[in-house]
Amino acid sequence: MEAQRRVAAFVADHDLDAPPEHRILDLAAEVGEIAADATESSNYGADPAGLSVNPDEIGDALFSLLALADSLDIDAGDALDEAFEKYETRIDETGSASSEG
Repeated sequence: MEAQRRVAAFVADHDLDAPPEHRILDLAAEVGEIAADATESSNYGADPAGLSVNPDEIGDALFSLLALADSLDIDAGDALDEAFEKYETRIDETGSASSEG
């Protein structure tokens, strides 16, 4: 996946290597920032029409996720393909992509 290669090169070029356990914590923090944007902009869900998330926060979460995949030697593109296959199978078998019974 090109995006994963770009992240890996950036991490290497800027000496930002970190073990997977730190990458997981960073990803959780970045997703938390997305949730904070959503919570604040929608008045804790009371104003769904006001929902707004800063695109930069999505980028930060994607960067963190791709850096995590790289640190675990997981090809993010292959992992995404597997997820699509899983969801397609669920839809075919149950009519829903949800894992809920």
